[in-house]
Amino acid sequence: MTVPDRRERRTSPITMRRAAMVIVLTVTWCAFWQDISPANVLAGALLAMVVLATGVGTPTIGSIRLRPLMKLLWVVLVDLVTSTVDVAREILTPTDYTDEAIIAVEIPDDGRNHFLLLIIAITLTPGTAVVDADPDSGTMYLHLLHADRRDAVAEHVDELTRLACQALPTAPVPQPVGTTS
Repeated sequence: MTVPDRRERRTSPITMRRAAMVIVLTVTWCAFWQDISPANVLAGALLAMVVLATGVGTPTIGSIRLRPLMKLLWVVLVDLVTSTVDVAREILTPTDYTDEAIIAVEIPDDGRNHFLLLIIAITLTPGTAVVDADPDSGTMYLHLLHADRRDAVAEHVDELTRLACQALPTAPVPQPVGTTS
């Protein structure tokens, strides 16, 4: 009787990237529910594993670059804090200074592999939400509380896209035979 090679036994290797994606998606799930409980952590982890197993979302190929990932997480955390303060200030002031708008933001081709991550990062922060997204064209439609910030928001989405691409580089997606890019 021969013992199978370790590489033959594993059908879906647990890579550092897969583990990081499970953690990030689980944390995101708990953030959406605004509660860290055993049930939410378990549900988030199970949902993350299903998402990764089906191939939905960010690709699980490539490497993780820790420094850009930490910078991306820092930028999202700062966004979360500052936008929460801005929205709280907007709610507490007696005068309504909102000038809502919906803008279209184009995501560059290399950032489309991180479309789901970008949608989560943008929607997680109060005051801005992705109301529609077209992954084929790379267009996100964002709801803003202040229309005069549209250029700054578009630049910020570009920065988030750049950081996501640096932190989680992916291999180029192969083109189907007979098509041109």
